[in-house]
Amino acid sequence: MNKEDNDDKRWSWRNPAMRTVLAGSAILGVSIVAGGYLLGDGLLRARMADRSVTVRGLAEREVTANLATWTISYSAQSSNLGEAQADIDRDTQAIRAFFGELGFEAEALQPSGVNVSQYSDNLGQQSYTVRQRLQLRTTDIARAQAAVARQFDLVRRGVVLEEGSGMSYAFTRLDEIKPEMVAEATQDARASANQFAEDSGTGVGGIRSATQGYFSIESRDGDAGGYGVADTPYKLVRVVTTIDFYLD
Repeated sequence: MNKEDNDDKRWSWRNPAMRTVLAGSAILGVSIVAGGYLLGDGLLRARMADRSVTVRGLAEREVTANLATWTISYSAQSSNLGEAQADIDRDTQAIRAFFGELGFEAEALQPSGVNVSQYSDNLGQQSYTVRQRLQLRTTDIARAQAAVARQFDLVRRGVVLEEGSGMSYAFTRLDEIKPEMVAEATQDARASANQFAEDSGTGVGGIRSATQGYFSIESRDGDAGGYGVADTPYKLVRVVTTIDFYLD
């Protein structure tokens, strides 16, 4: 066999070594093509991830408080501790009678604190001050408002209310309205994203990330607090969400 025949046999497909080389080359070629596609797809996804807009959505709802709390602070002073305590007992009876006449159950009014302080002047005269607090808790908001409207009847009965006495209202059913409000805030955010996309000639895709934010409950009519002034039962619940949308 001459040299030319040997060369033809060596480069022939029937040669096992040649088949191995060709198969390896084919696999390498496919890998390069697939790798290039995946790299390109990955770069495309990266570019798509950069195409997003972050917007905020707001939802507000007016609610009525479902819990009223009135802390009533009063005191009596005397040079005799027994007399000061007797004055406090008389005021306590007057307060309980006041709420009883308004239709509140006796257990709605509970003691929440008592304090006795002693003072001596330059002449050595002793003075005692007894302070007591009662707290009313009720879910009857209308009756609570009626009590506030007549609070000066306590003054007419000789009860002097100290600073810090006043009705406060709370809304405790936030969990019942949370899902709906979050949905409303999300819709508001998407509306803002749609407006941005329309202005920039793109479209809005899915949500990339979202932050619910926090809920706040405030007086609808502003801060009505203050000495001798009752809080308002009308509240404003607000939630702000921050959402990052993909842009098509």
